[in-house]
Amino acid sequence: MSEDAAITTHGPEQVGLAFLTTAYGVREEVDRQMQSAAGLSLSRAKVLQALAARGALHQAQLADALGQAPRSVTQIVEGLERAGLVTRTGDTEDRRRKTVSLTDKGRTTLATAEQAGTHVLRQLFGSLDERQTASLGTLLARLDTALTH
Repeated sequence: MSEDAAITTHGPEQVGLAFLTTAYGVREEVDRQMQSAAGLSLSRAKVLQALAARGALHQAQLADALGQAPRSVTQIVEGLERAGLVTRTGDTEDRRRKTVSLTDKGRTTLATAEQAGTHVLRQLFGSLDERQTASLGTLLARLDTALTH
């Protein structure tokens, strides 16, 4: 959207819809670049990020950490395991329980994907000047606060 087409005369609904459209576009571009650079989608990268930050986790803990349904996480983990990015090991006390660990290949792939995502974000948000970036940060913080109330 050009500055000439700025949404200044529309209500919160129109601005909100424009925000959702733009946010979706940014997410899609980050996902596209991560896929291209590392073969890793943003949703799969989030699983690897959780494991990198927290260490090995039981699948249920991983699902909780991601705020996702265990079944969804299981499907993602199975794909990551097939790609050699994670390993799953059985629990000696409960065979149904699996512990998920990040592999070295998973760490390397995640680093490549994160670099690609960072590049896109720097490129897009780097098109804003310092004042615009600060204003956007303030507005996003205000929206985040409104979500929690």
